[in-house]
Amino acid sequence: MRAATKPVRGRKGEHRDGAELVIITGMSGSGKASALKAFEDLGYYCVDNLPVDLIPRFAELALQSGEIPRTALVVDVREGSQLERLPAILKSVKRMIPTRVIFLEASDASLLRRFSETRRPHPLGTDAPVRASLTAERRHLRPIRAIADLAIDTSKFNVHELRAHLTDRFKQQSGGHQTILVSCVSFGFKHGVPDDADLVFDVRFLPNPHFVPEFRPLTGRHPRVSKYIRSFPQTQEFISRISDLLVYLLPHYIREGKSYLTISFGCTGGQHRSVMIAEEVGKRLHKAGYKVKVVHRDSPK
Repeated sequence: MRAATKPVRGRKGEHRDGAELVIITGMSGSGKASALKAFEDLGYYCVDNLPVDLIPRFAELALQSGEIPRTALVVDVREGSQLERLPAILKSVKRMIPTRVIFLEASDASLLRRFSETRRPHPLGTDAPVRASLTAERRHLRPIRAIADLAIDTSKFNVHELRAHLTDRFKQQSGGHQTILVSCVSFGFKHGVPDDADLVFDVRFLPNPHFVPEFRPLTGRHPRVSKYIRSFPQTQEFISRISDLLVYLLPHYIREGKSYLTISFGCTGGQHRSVMIAEEVGKRLHKAGYKVKVVHRDSPK
């Protein structure tokens, strides 16, 4: 979502165009440090873990300064019980300066894995298991999640992808444009539908290369397998119709504030048909000007 663009008046009455405050908050382990680094790279003046009672004063100083019009802060559960004051503080700050709240979250499975990999304790302490601390933290952050201007589930991103996504999105928005990251994912129904799928298309109606002995050990990325699947008229029509549908839908998703969309294509095993379709649709969307990531969840490496 775009921040307000009306001029902001500083201490001496001068107009300040482009003044902006971004509040980054969310779950521990969701990537707030990486997000802050992305804003730093974009030229924002960044502060980590600023006490919430100092936010109004910080916003005031930012307005008075001619050198730091765009600022970004991380505020999270490390603040303790004072974090409950954040929604009320934001109301007053938003009257002072255009402000956006970004809430980063991730699935419990992703957060548990990250805590295990880094071996860092949860900020709520070591007296309880990490899973219990995550549950308590989600409950604690629920009122802040409800007022966020933008929520990003970072389960789908690694560190570099998250930073690239935020950089791309806010760089585009500062120029008056919006962007969206599209993930085209292939999968096999026998392994289950992806939990993070926004749209799911079943391509098991296409002839199965698995029953052609020479294609069985290959994947849908192999030129011969791809040519075989493409040789059927229903394949070409499906790719064309789905691509046209998505090109129609994506601007509407963007207008509703969606920053990423996961489109999943499933066949029986996730090796041939879904792989080829995900690749082809991804190419069409990239050609239409969208940032696309193609992922083959169940395809042999």
